[in-house]
Amino acid sequence: MVFAVSDNPVSLPQSDDEPAQPWQYDRSRAPVAVKVLVAGGFGVGKTTFVSSVSEITPLRTEAVMTQASAPTDDLSGTPDKNTTTVAMDFGRVTLDDDLVLYVYGTPGQERFWFMWDDLVRGAIGGLVLADTRRLRDCFPALDYFETCGLPYAVAVNHFDGSQSYEPDDVREALSVPPHVPVVIMDARRRDTVVESLLALVGHALDTTPE
Repeated sequence: MVFAVSDNPVSLPQSDDEPAQPWQYDRSRAPVAVKVLVAGGFGVGKTTFVSSVSEITPLRTEAVMTQASAPTDDLSGTPDKNTTTVAMDFGRVTLDDDLVLYVYGTPGQERFWFMWDDLVRGAIGGLVLADTRRLRDCFPALDYFETCGLPYAVAVNHFDGSQSYEPDDVREALSVPPHVPVVIMDARRRDTVVESLLALVGHALDTTPE
């Protein structure tokens, strides 16, 4: 199945900030709503990922980091980070006009992992964000999706100054099975974020077509 991103929806606006989608103009068509999760380690770029792709103002639940988190939150890879997600990020993107993708970003710190069980309900797949400088941080998300049987893909977020690697190199380092998509992207660039989501949705459809 091939999807195209709808960049210019033609319809009546819902509000000044949020244009309506084609399926909202044509009431004879009901949209297919798809939920996916974006998971990964602390500071890997989940909030940026959701913000880059969302066609609505994204929901963020960020809190300012304090000294109390210093013993548990490793800032060595992201020294300029001063906020953290404490619940979830949420955004929406329309694919192929009548397919609406709801994107949920999970909190990365271990103390918030208990929320994953609630966020995963109804999801068709999960996207694991990886930072090649801290690959070990994405293992909990990989283990979680494998344990619950949720189709997943891996998206390597390329940070400025980090070494570039081929997808097969990352696959080998993480022991990701051959059928699982591994893509290289930049969470700040919408086009590469969309490509990673398309890879996940396509993989989920192949794995669980129902």
